[in-house]
Amino acid sequence: MSTADTTPSTSVERRPQASPGSKPAAPELPAVPKPARKPRRWGWLLVLVCIIAGGGAGGWYWWQQQLNALPPYIASANGRLEAEQVEVSTKYAGRIAVILVKEGDMVHVGDVLARMDTDELQAQLRAAQANVVKAQHEKTMAETVIASRQSEVIFAGQEFQRTSILNKQGWATNEQLDQRSNQIKIAQAAVETAKAARDAADAQIAAGQAEVARLNKQISDSTLVATAEGRIQYKLAEPGEVLPAGGRVLTLLDLSDVYMTVFVPARVAGPLAVGDEARITLDPVPGYVFPAKVTFVATEAQFTPKTVETAEEREKLMFRVKLSTDPSLRARYEKEVKTGIRGIGYVRTERDAAWPDKLTVKLP
Repeated sequence: MSTADTTPSTSVERRPQASPGSKPAAPELPAVPKPARKPRRWGWLLVLVCIIAGGGAGGWYWWQQQLNALPPYIASANGRLEAEQVEVSTKYAGRIAVILVKEGDMVHVGDVLARMDTDELQAQLRAAQANVVKAQHEKTMAETVIASRQSEVIFAGQEFQRTSILNKQGWATNEQLDQRSNQIKIAQAAVETAKAARDAADAQIAAGQAEVARLNKQISDSTLVATAEGRIQYKLAEPGEVLPAGGRVLTLLDLSDVYMTVFVPARVAGPLAVGDEARITLDPVPGYVFPAKVTFVATEAQFTPKTVETAEEREKLMFRVKLSTDPSLRARYEKEVKTGIRGIGYVRTERDAAWPDKLTVKLP
């Protein structure tokens, strides 16, 4: 009987042998246990902070709105500064000789802005003046002829009287008497002819003087002057250009009437009257309040719907209102005034109500 080994055999784990030229396998690392996940409470804190911040911002906005709120009798509307534009144009066709101003210059009433070429007009004027002098000489000659012909009439009358006496005495024939009578008629006709020449000379003088006056006026109108106090806005032509009658040379901004145009609903326009006080604020200088007056309220609505049937549609009826500043105030800030500046106009629907503190006049 064969004997068996009682020695326990050890089992050997056989690993596959790496083939020649292959890389050895990386050793396996023991698994690391993951830590338990904790609840993220900081997210709730962030949400709470956002809610508090939003509430604070809303409260601040509401507080600002309350500070800026206007009384119910004060109405506001957006607008912009405007002024009338005067087109400086030629009255007659011609060539521009010189322009004496440039864009941005301040001008006063009567200032010379430009001159047209008047050489041809000056030549016509000299010719018209010469015609007047010629007609005056012709009138002098006609008056001299009148005096001469009147002398002939007197002499012919004396001759007729002497011949008539001689005819009665038998020393002159009837034929001689007829000749003396005919000489009187001829002399009188010559006087009338001379008077007609004198009247024609008077007419020529009057026509010549009228022509001289017309040419002088045309020459005067060829000098373009400022008809209002303001600022040169645009230069539309250059010296040497030939323009037709009515050709535009310059655009003048009339600063004698600076105003803001606003549009208000019918419920605001209804109580307004020309002369009511108003206030203006401008975007470039928001800290200042300028006094103004209502100088125009439109009698017809703007932006009118085709049919007005409901109260809501009646609120769409907008009326144009013109707010003008005081002339002394315009003169004070005429160099700073610029049309097109946006701002806000304020009017009162209750004429005797007090202006709020934020609309108290405050000038730079």
